[in-house]
Amino acid sequence: MTRVKRGNVARKKRKKVLKITSGFRGSSSILFRDANQKKIKALKYSYRDRNQRKREFRRLWIARMNAAVRLYGLNYSEFLHILKKSNMFLNRKILSQLAIRDQNAFHQLIQSLN
Repeated sequence: MTRVKRGNVARKKRKKVLKITSGFRGSSSILFRDANQKKIKALKYSYRDRNQRKREFRRLWIARMNAAVRLYGLNYSEFLHILKKSNMFLNRKILSQLAIRDQNAFHQLIQSLN
């Protein structure tokens, strides 16, 4: 079998990996093998957490809405049931922002449902 030196190709590959891991701590940003392993793990985490972020935000919006509607003697599920019955299609993000930032508008919304 003939010898393959890989010159430019190997250097480009290593530089690419080290550029990606440039902000990592310790040898993970300097040594190629460590950096390559940390890069693979980081990409795995970022893929997983892109989906988890969506779940966490939905959970946060629901908790905020639940806290806001409890001041009016309702709970979250009753509130959503009333909203759906009255054909108001607002998503959870908008409703939780209304509850936090514009409490007067949220109060009017609840009053209009009753």
